[in-house]
Amino acid sequence: MKTHKKPKATPANDPAAANIALPPRLVTGWFLLKAIGVIAVISGLGVGGYYVDRYLFPVRLFGQGNAKERVLREPKLNSSKPPGPTPDGMVWIPGGVFYMGDEDDPSLELRLVYVDGFWMDQFEVTNQEFAKFIEATNYKTIVEREIDPKEFPKAPPELLKPWSFVFQKPPREQRFASLAHCQMECSQPVNGACWNHPEGPKSDLKGREKHPVVHICYADAVAYCAWARKRLPTEAEWEFAARGGLDRKAFPWGDEFRPDGKWMTNIWQGLFPYANTKEDGFEGTAPVGSYPVNGYGLHDMAGNVWEWCADWYQPDYSDGLLDRNPEGPLRNPQGPNSGFDPLEPGFPKRVQRGGSFLCAPGACERYYCAARGKGEINSSGIQIGFRCVMDAK
Repeated sequence: MKTHKKPKATPANDPAAANIALPPRLVTGWFLLKAIGVIAVISGLGVGGYYVDRYLFPVRLFGQGNAKERVLREPKLNSSKPPGPTPDGMVWIPGGVFYMGDEDDPSLELRLVYVDGFWMDQFEVTNQEFAKFIEATNYKTIVEREIDPKEFPKAPPELLKPWSFVFQKPPREQRFASLAHCQMECSQPVNGACWNHPEGPKSDLKGREKHPVVHICYADAVAYCAWARKRLPTEAEWEFAARGGLDRKAFPWGDEFRPDGKWMTNIWQGLFPYANTKEDGFEGTAPVGSYPVNGYGLHDMAGNVWEWCADWYQPDYSDGLLDRNPEGPLRNPQGPNSGFDPLEPGFPKRVQRGGSFLCAPGACERYYCAARGKGEINSSGIQIGFRCVMDAK
C-alpha cells in the first residue's frame, strides 16, 4: 500500500535551502516570512484549542483539565449559617459550587455544579413517619393496588395480585453468570409484600418503627413529600449533601472505606448472595442513625436503602446536567427532560442514590458519593426508600 508523505525540501519548493544564488535581501525576507508563518500557525492552534475547550467541550474546564485549570476553579461552599429556624428533623445544606461525579469513573463525568442551599431530612423516612402519612391520608402505595389485567394480558395470574420484590438468599449450590446480576436474580416477586409487610403478608413492622420505610415507588415518595410540604432532592442536591462539604472524596466520610476498622455504613458482609456475616450489626435494614453523621449532620447517605431523586434517569447524565456554559458551573441542574434506559427502553426510570444493605463488593458497589442507581417508576423492592428536602424560605 502506498502512503502519501510530506514532500522533502528541494530547490523547487524551498529557495532558501536550494543551491541557488539569491540576493541577501530575498533570503532574509524568505526566512522572515517563514518564521512569521510558524508563529501564526502556533498561535492559531493555541487560540483554536482555547475556543474548542471553552465553547465546544467546556467539560474539560470542569474537572478534566490540567492542574492549573483546577486551581482556578476550586469548589466554593456558601455560608453555613441557616436562613432561619431549623424545621423539625432536618438539617441545613448550605449549597455552593462543588465537583459532581468521579474522576476515576469515565461514566460519571466530573464537572463543577452549583446548587442553592436547602433543608434536608437528617434521616431516611422511617416506618413510623410513613405510618402517620398513611393514617392521615388513607393513601395506598403502588405495590398495594390491584393490577388491571387489561394492562398486562400475558401476565400470569400470580403477578396480577399486588406484589413487590423481596431479596431471597439462594441455596449454596445455585450459581450465577456474574455477581453483578445475582442481586436482581435473587429478588423475587412476593404477593402482599409492601411497606408494612416488608417480607410478605406474614411479616410486620414490630421493632422496626425506626427503620427506613421500604417498598416505596416513585409516586409514593412524591405523595409523601406533598403531604409533608417537602419535595424529593435533585440528583445534584443529593450528591452535594452526601459529600458533607468534602471535595472529591469517595464516601461521605472520606476516602477510606473503614477508617480504623470501623463500619460506617450498612452493606452486605460475607459471601454474597449466600451468607451475610452481619459484621456491621445488621442483615437487613438498620435503624436510622445507627452510623456516624457526615459533615452536614446527615445519616445513611451511603448504604441502608436506595433513595429516590427527582431526576429522570439517562445513562449519560452529562447531557442533562451540562449546559455548555463556559463562564462557570451549571446552576441547580434538574436532569434530563425524560427517562431512558437502553437496557429497558420501554420503561422510563428515575434516579436512585446511595446504595443499600444489599450492596456488596463485586455485586453492587454503589455506596459511594458519585454512584448512581435507577428505578422504574412503578416498581420497588425491599431496599428502596427515600428522604425529603425543603427549599429555603
